[in-house]
Amino acid sequence: MNKLFAGVGRCDITPAPGTPQGGWGAQTHERGSYADIPLYSTALVLADEAESTIILDVDSIGFNEEWTEKIISAVENMTGVHRDRIRFSCTHTHSGPNTFRLETIGQGLEQVLSYLESLPARIAGAAWQAQRNLVPIRFAAGWGSCDINVNRRFRTPEGQMVVGRNWDGAVDRKVSVIRFDDLDERPVATILHYACHPTIMAWENKLFTPDYPGVARKTVEEQVGGMCLFLQGAAGNLGPRRGFTGDKRVYRRFGTLLGLEASRIALNIETIPRREHYCGVLQSGAPIALYDDHADESPTPILHVMNRSVSMPLRRFPSPAGLAQEAKDRARELIEIRKSGARDEVSAATARATQAGWLAQVSQMYIGRSAVDWRLQCIRIGSVALLSTRGEPFVETSQQIAAGSPFPFTLFSGYSNGAFGYIPTREAFQEGGYETENTPLAPGAAELLAAEGIDLLKEMEALSPIVPVV
Repeated sequence: MNKLFAGVGRCDITPAPGTPQGGWGAQTHERGSYADIPLYSTALVLADEAESTIILDVDSIGFNEEWTEKIISAVENMTGVHRDRIRFSCTHTHSGPNTFRLETIGQGLEQVLSYLESLPARIAGAAWQAQRNLVPIRFAAGWGSCDINVNRRFRTPEGQMVVGRNWDGAVDRKVSVIRFDDLDERPVATILHYACHPTIMAWENKLFTPDYPGVARKTVEEQVGGMCLFLQGAAGNLGPRRGFTGDKRVYRRFGTLLGLEASRIALNIETIPRREHYCGVLQSGAPIALYDDHADESPTPILHVMNRSVSMPLRRFPSPAGLAQEAKDRARELIEIRKSGARDEVSAATARATQAGWLAQVSQMYIGRSAVDWRLQCIRIGSVALLSTRGEPFVETSQQIAAGSPFPFTLFSGYSNGAFGYIPTREAFQEGGYETENTPLAPGAAELLAAEGIDLLKEMEALSPIVPVV
């Protein structure tokens, strides 16, 4: 009889004290002091007789295409699992090391490069460990709700669209949980899926942290058992309802709130479906109804992975030559301001250097092109679909995909398999703001991605009838 197997592995990827941080354009410091709690790479391997897939949860803001390629190649080489069946997802914490704005680093570049160079083997090692921990499993899914997030696109009284708290904006507070047990109902792994920017710890923070996802994971592991993976949702326009702080108590509290809700859901899940059978009455002072709850052996769920390349429309970019020079000038300006000790000017100079560097990079990548291939990946486990994409999709895209999906559990995520870039909706482009200014994509990209995502999900469902998750 065909069985479904799962195994987990983990590696500590906490940076050394003094490694540069880079999650904020407004920060005035370069080097992080130490880790408040560890940063991890966690791997889940799922396999049956025909298929094997690896899901990686990494505490990082993200990586460019070069380092994404190095990491996925290392995992592929060490495990033998083809790269099309590897999902490399980042939590998107903004209080980790600087892994993507290297051109703005004035001190500690050698530490960041040493850190980056160590990651492929370490992350691959976690996946290798997971392969060797494979056991037959059963699984089930459930959901609940947590209100630590809010729409972050706020229009000020003066009319400017900024990153803040928009209480009337679109938001998704669903907490989705998948629990994997061994055949004796002992927890092996839990997947926690939620959408919110990990920006609680902000520019004044000098501690390395995984932000709220790390605390949520830890809470689930303490309450449920096994290992927990956090998969970031479509958080492009969602942030914490209290964030941009240096107070570590806030991210710990919010992570605990999310983790406790996920634990409640996980503990309420039964991975063995049971059918109630009334047996009669026992006289014991009060007449007591007796039941024999029979365990149902449901068919082994289908495990399948599919990928699709979507041709996403690009915005127009100016000539890269002038932008490259501007980026060099802004980076040089930032270094000089740091040397001068004018701390009140460092924040603005960092923001200018960051913006100029981003424009130079994307113009070099996309000049003369009208479209870019954007990867969608779907991992199906029975009636659960894990759909992921690159970049930072908006919550409206996630809601559109969930509404059109044939799967009762559809978990849509960004921040997977490399590349940066917001994926704003047409409405957001009309409103303007930070996310629309910091994307290589043109209006219509989000709507195209949603349509292609729904089509991919329907194609996956057509492979075999959905077995309901109890």
